[in-house]
Amino acid sequence: MKEEIVKFDELDISENVKKALKEIRYNEMTDIQKQSIPYILEGKDVIGQSQTGTGKTASFGIPMIEKVDKNSKKIQAIILCPTRELAIQVTHSIRRFLKYQDSIKCMAIYGGESIDRQILGLKKGVQIIIGTPGRVMDHMRRKTIKLDSVKMVILDEADEMLNMGFEDDIETILKDVPKDRQTVLFSATMSKRILGIAKKYLNNPRNIKIKAKELTVEKIRQEAIEVKDKMKDETVCRILDVVEPKKAIIFCNTKKKVDTLIDVLKIKGYKAECLHGDIKQSQRDRIMKKLKIGDIKILVATDVAARGIDVRGLELVINYDIPQELEYYVHRIGRTGRNGKNGIAYTFYTGKEKLKLREIEKYANTKISEGKIPTLKEVDEVKSRKIVDNLEEIIRKKEFKNVEIIDELLAKNYKLEDVSKALITKLISKEPIGQFEYDFTPDENGNVRLFLNVGRKDKIMVKDIVGCFKAYTALTTDSIGRVNLLDNFSFVDVPAGYVDEVMRSVKGQVIKNKKVNIEIANV
Repeated sequence: MKEEIVKFDELDISENVKKALKEIRYNEMTDIQKQSIPYILEGKDVIGQSQTGTGKTASFGIPMIEKVDKNSKKIQAIILCPTRELAIQVTHSIRRFLKYQDSIKCMAIYGGESIDRQILGLKKGVQIIIGTPGRVMDHMRRKTIKLDSVKMVILDEADEMLNMGFEDDIETILKDVPKDRQTVLFSATMSKRILGIAKKYLNNPRNIKIKAKELTVEKIRQEAIEVKDKMKDETVCRILDVVEPKKAIIFCNTKKKVDTLIDVLKIKGYKAECLHGDIKQSQRDRIMKKLKIGDIKILVATDVAARGIDVRGLELVINYDIPQELEYYVHRIGRTGRNGKNGIAYTFYTGKEKLKLREIEKYANTKISEGKIPTLKEVDEVKSRKIVDNLEEIIRKKEFKNVEIIDELLAKNYKLEDVSKALITKLISKEPIGQFEYDFTPDENGNVRLFLNVGRKDKIMVKDIVGCFKAYTALTTDSIGRVNLLDNFSFVDVPAGYVDEVMRSVKGQVIKNKKVNIEIANV
């Protein structure tokens, strides 16, 4: 059955708000907006289960504006958000809705900014406050905000506020607001703690939940890649090299992993920064500014730190760790594939996490296709193309430098063709391209037999060799051919396209305290 289309201009709201919505191309309502706005306009309490990118800010923002008395300068509505970034983002959206409502003012209140500056702003008269619980509590203690005239409270991303330890602050704030207020709660998940707050502070609320199929972003190519833990960092780098995103976010489940991965990326020369709970606010601001203007391309973050961050032009999301909560998957990948553009989302998983992957598919009503680790050959091809593109650009713009080197070589009677080849060879030698070249003839199955200096006497089993190959290369269990384990050495068949990769990545590794040497087998 075709879904009913409801437009914003059909709502019983002021013409000034309709004019602002039309200007920012808010035409048709999303599902969460269709279901929640009428009830909120009626003054009813609402619980909305909704993910990022579904339009929840308009769901509560538009009816909230309609309820504000523009003739009063007192605080009449308060929106609580888990992070500074989300508070700023929500404030920006509310101000867009208020473009033609000059007499209604809103203000963001959060930590990391001068509280004295905020006090000056409050003294000018503000009807709507958008803030983090901690900073709102600071103002309450200073008596610089009074909540006795508040008619509406919105708890945005309530689950994250509880995860960040704001439960006591939220309860303190709600107790200070008149009991006859209207309360609206939005949350990605509905835990017992969320339901407890709803039962305690909401009055006969209307429950609205987005169906799983509506949480799926259709323009995102979703792939899952089975990766050993040791190969995750290398796989991230290969994906970045092959995809070459203008902007990307990599999600890790822990602050420790964020820190170790960002070190790896910076050492390898990627323009990357990280966000997690230990990053100071001033530093967060600098990082987000650099990402916005393109000084950095890659952000490595935890789920909580990334809440409220809206990165325009995001092309790639990598789930370095499979999300701890099913809902986080949609929240993560929903940051790409927006505004009609395509996006890519890769999710790394280990063998034992395959069940969790199936649970995510069921929850989000989506299909995550099986992907593969890019091979070093694929990475090299991309880098080679980039070198060719760069050379063509230099030729086109005639931006030649140090050309006297060529003249010097030509003066020694070297051919121009040989000089060109030598220069390209020298240039490419700075990149990991063509570093190893081996002479071999594949068998009828396209495989090449490799000799390993490890065997049964080293207490090594077939699974150890297969595990090592999988841990350091793009090879999978299915792509590794026959493994012939003997007493003092072993033979392994691998596809011809992976020979260089095995030589680069496995040669020199250690299996059961034995350093591995690999050669092309003489068969």
